[in-house]
Amino acid sequence: MENFDGPAEAELPPPLLVVDGANVVGSVPDGWWRDRRGAAERLRESLLAVARDGLPELPGPLTVVLVVEGAARGVESVPGVRVESAPGSGDDRIVELVAEARPGRCLVVTADRGLRERVTALGATPLGPRTVRRP
Repeated sequence: MENFDGPAEAELPPPLLVVDGANVVGSVPDGWWRDRRGAAERLRESLLAVARDGLPELPGPLTVVLVVEGAARGVESVPGVRVESAPGSGDDRIVELVAEARPGRCLVVTADRGLRERVTALGATPLGPRTVRRP
């Protein structure tokens, strides 16, 4: 019997994973503060495998968006990871991306409690930085 409630799972676009660049970079004390742009570029490169393979509880591929702000603005996108340079607050840009996303198909990587509350209210699932980054 066919399901006429909506598109089949295979027809849906991949889930959206939005990464709070400043928060995730700042979660590991590896000297990131000396080169914020370089730290954001290294994070972007590490997210390529996440975009391709997914997460332990969510197989890939995933649509990955890395949101950067401040000194990290201008980091370029690469195939597999789109980089959004927030014109103001990175948190506000993340909330905008979540609001534009399909409900229930968006995850946000951040440890920021206020941001987690804001995106949860919009139907996104918050995940901690360790989900995508290991110390």
